[in-house]
Amino acid sequence: MSRSLSILLVGEGNFSFSAGLCRLPWEVSVTATCMQPQEEALRQEGAFNNMQSIKDSGGSVLFEIDSTKLGECASLQGHLFDRVVFNFPHCGRKSGVKKNRQLLKDFFLSCIQVLAEHGEVHVSLCNGQGGTPADQPRRERHNSWQVVAMAAEGHLILNDVRPFESDKYQSYKCTGYRSQDKGFHLENALLHVFTRSAPFSCPQVFKVEETVEGEKVQYNIPAELSDYTSRGFLASDSVHPVKLVQDFLLERLQEKWAVSMATETLPVLLRAKQLNLCYPDIDRTLFYWIHGCQKELNCEACTSTEELASQVRGSCVVSKPMDKVLNSKGVEGIRSLCSPDVDLEGETALYILRPSLRPQMETLVAKKEELTTGKTEIEKKQDKGINLEHSGKWNGVASKLFGISGLVFRNVPVQHWALPVFHELLFTGVLPKVYEPVNVLEQTLGMLLAPYGVSTVTKQEGLHLMAQPMGLIGKVVTSSTSDVSLLSVTVSLNLDLLAVLMFSLPDWRLLWSHDPRFLQQFVLRPMPGTPFTAYSLFPELFSFDISFWTGTAWEEKKFHALVREASCGNVEHVKLIDKFSHPDLSQTSYCYRLIYHSHTHALSHTQTLQFHKHLESLLSSCLEVTIR
Repeated sequence: MSRSLSILLVGEGNFSFSAGLCRLPWEVSVTATCMQPQEEALRQEGAFNNMQSIKDSGGSVLFEIDSTKLGECASLQGHLFDRVVFNFPHCGRKSGVKKNRQLLKDFFLSCIQVLAEHGEVHVSLCNGQGGTPADQPRRERHNSWQVVAMAAEGHLILNDVRPFESDKYQSYKCTGYRSQDKGFHLENALLHVFTRSAPFSCPQVFKVEETVEGEKVQYNIPAELSDYTSRGFLASDSVHPVKLVQDFLLERLQEKWAVSMATETLPVLLRAKQLNLCYPDIDRTLFYWIHGCQKELNCEACTSTEELASQVRGSCVVSKPMDKVLNSKGVEGIRSLCSPDVDLEGETALYILRPSLRPQMETLVAKKEELTTGKTEIEKKQDKGINLEHSGKWNGVASKLFGISGLVFRNVPVQHWALPVFHELLFTGVLPKVYEPVNVLEQTLGMLLAPYGVSTVTKQEGLHLMAQPMGLIGKVVTSSTSDVSLLSVTVSLNLDLLAVLMFSLPDWRLLWSHDPRFLQQFVLRPMPGTPFTAYSLFPELFSFDISFWTGTAWEEKKFHALVREASCGNVEHVKLIDKFSHPDLSQTSYCYRLIYHSHTHALSHTQTLQFHKHLESLLSSCLEVTIR
């Protein structure tokens, strides 16, 4: 038998709403409160009968309860409510929007002290007051109560907005502020439902140990990337949308080709020299350069590659020796020890976080080809996927694709659709030229992805898969082989951007949300094309500028890394709006505009300001700039 719903109502006038709630055909436990003393409350028409109705149903009535100080109320101590309801809050008389905003803010900060973990806060407002797109007509922001922003101060997100159904509650009579004769306008009034936001995931320095080319290497994951690792989105039992998209693509591609996916656990670390030899033309500015930690700094809390792969929601761990250094020398102490001041790109012993899976794909394919040593030419061609008797036939000729998937890292600026980490799905195969594999791939991928807004653009080296507004989401690259009749084809797809498109997500950062409400929508493994339902409606956007003086050796990539770190990933976009070089001093002034925006957390003005102050502190200590 399910327990009754515990409901706290604040700011009641004649208690008619509370009494109507008690008459509904579902089990509730009602605690109705008002601001007035009992004698004053009883003067309202029908108040006595409504109070008696509440008590007869097992509820309670409390007087002189301040809705902005619920945590201090002795009568509510030890009680947590499934729902806290405040209908038509108002400061009274002709109080302006600022006072009513403050009332809302104080209420939200107060009600979370008596709200159950998975409880809801219901706030009813007259049409236009809330300041959300649900209001019709919508007021200008400065003339509204900014209910979403005020709720965010109490770490609450707007989960739902629906019409206020006054007819649902029998005998309900809106009395207006402090039971004045003139009630509030209920026409087109809206009920706003708020729930708790998940806590912010704060970046932390943590150490990883991996085996790279037979050598064990310990290194620190950059702090701004700490929440993007060891999440296990592609695990076999995962229902994450990135995994659903991969399964969808594999299922469709296997209708035409035989696809063999690698199962090896691959390190995310690569030797920089190896990548440069394989791809000398690759954009080196996108690398995350990594220097192995010194051996004397061996960590007691290292995480192996296997442990990383097995964790679905691994938490960031600060190693014990590193923690001591962090406390004594600050963040810069960590960086100086594990990233010494050397020419990183010139050191052959240095590493990078893999910007692509292609080097590891080549290694796996090379190992596979070694296994063909001693075989006949026919057998070798069978392994390459051109066996006429193979089940994966393509126009009479079998075609086999070898695939791998996993995280890749790009040191990109903070922009709307620039992903520092994403899951790449990579296929490669040696296919007969005569059957024009690029054209067939263009048709296949085009038909498969066109319903989600993906188009193909022919380039000299192959195909680009494009979508708006994110841009490039995949490539088909070709190269010649020693056999002139065959063509080497590689297909690279950004699974994260495809998941955004296929499930209509408003922001790629949602994919990394720790909020269980995100994954709940994918438990039943919906097909791509099923739109995602946002659980945080109309999130506020905050714009902050930051200006500082710096020397001639300014590294903008480090600035963007610190923005991600200081904001816990809640900066959506960074734009340089002004730059000035002093004619007499070797200094340059920069001014950047940061857009703070989150579809996953309650991002308030207060929290945003804290993030921004933290960024100023990190810039001063790590990049030695002078904040203006």
